[in-house]
Amino acid sequence: MGPVLFSSFLLLTMSLAIGARAWTPAQAPGQPQIMDVTAERFAFTPSEFRVKAGTPVEIRLRSDDTNHGFRILDTDVNVRIPKRGKGFVTVTFQPPRAGRYVFECSKLCGAGHSFMRGTVIVE
Repeated sequence: MGPVLFSSFLLLTMSLAIGARAWTPAQAPGQPQIMDVTAERFAFTPSEFRVKAGTPVEIRLRSDDTNHGFRILDTDVNVRIPKRGKGFVTVTFQPPRAGRYVFECSKLCGAGHSFMRGTVIVE
């Protein structure tokens, strides 16, 4: 494949990928917003995410190493995340109001455990 043909192919492929995103249907009212969060010594990824007020959030948690916990302070959300290769856990969080909700690891996982924190920003 020559350089001009390859460039055209690449441009077409990128255009299709961008166009595909534009056709993604909007989140249906009442449907949860889905967030995938990974725990790994000693951080959550992403450690901060934004959600819309009044929308439930389905948080799918997995670990890339050992067992961890996931607790959203001042709520009843507190689950154990199984270690790598043992699956994932899902929690649904319905933020009661706009604001910032801090989450943290709730299972002692090593020397950097206290650094495993993050924030859900509800707008």
